[in-house]
Amino acid sequence: MVFRDERWPDGTPSWVDLMVPDQAKAVAFYSGLFGWDVRTGGEETGFYGMAELRGRPVAGIGQTPPGQEMPAVWTTYLAVSDVDKTVAAITEAGGQVVMPVMEVMKEGRMAVAADPAGAVFGLWEAGNHIGTQVTAAPGTLAWNECMSRDYPAAKAFYEQVFGYGFQDLSNDDFTYAVLLLDGRPVGGLGALPASVPAEVPSNWSAYFSVADADASAAKVVELGGQVLDQPFDSPYGRQVRVLDDQGVPFLVIAPNEQSGKPEGWEE
Repeated sequence: MVFRDERWPDGTPSWVDLMVPDQAKAVAFYSGLFGWDVRTGGEETGFYGMAELRGRPVAGIGQTPPGQEMPAVWTTYLAVSDVDKTVAAITEAGGQVVMPVMEVMKEGRMAVAADPAGAVFGLWEAGNHIGTQVTAAPGTLAWNECMSRDYPAAKAFYEQVFGYGFQDLSNDDFTYAVLLLDGRPVGGLGALPASVPAEVPSNWSAYFSVADADASAAKVVELGGQVLDQPFDSPYGRQVRVLDDQGVPFLVIAPNEQSGKPEGWEE
C-alpha cells in the first residue's frame, strides 16, 4: 500500500467517482466488494460520499441530483494544474465541454468534457483534495483507459491537449496504446472492436485492484452484480469485466505471475 500527499502530475488519472440513482445501494455494494469505508458529506457537498481505505480517499460515490438525466457510470478525472486553460485547449482540439468549470468549495475546481469521439471524462484542479491518496492495494484505482470509436481522432486529441506519448501495443487483432507522461505509463487508449455493439459509445473505464480476480467476480455476483466475461490473464494481471448491482460497468484486476505485484503492494 502506497500513500500519496502530493498533487498528481497533469494528465494523470487522479480520481474516479460514481453518480447513481441509489447512493446507499452503491455504498453497500462497493463497501462489500472492496472494503471501503464511505463517509457521506453534508448538504453543502450534495451528500457526496468519500470512499476511504486506511482513512484516505480512493474514490467518490454520489447521488444523481433530482431531475437530472445522468448516465450511471464511473467517471475518470484527469489531473490539471489550470482547468480553465485545459478547457480552452479541449475546445480548440475539437472536444466539447459537458459541464463548465465549477468551484468545489476549497477542495478544487472541476469540469467535465468529451473528446471528439464522444468519450466523457472529468478534469480536476486540486485544492485541498488532490484525488486518490492510496495505490498498490486491493480496492484502489489500478488503471484507466479510453476505448474509442475513432481511435485516430482520439489519439490526436489527447496528444494535443495533454501532451501524451504513446507506446503502441497493437497487433492484427486489436489497436491499443499506453498513454505516457515523461515516459511513465498513466493510462491506455484503444479502438473499440467491431464486435462491440453499435450502441456502446466511446468511453473511459476504470480498473480497480483486487487480490484475487476470480474471488472478486464471485463476490460481485453475491452482492447482486453481474460478470460480463470470464476472468482471463493479461500481461498486466488477471482481470474481469463486471457490472455492479445498478448496472454500472467497471473492471477488476489482480497482479499475476506474468506482471508481478506493483511496488508497495499490500493485501
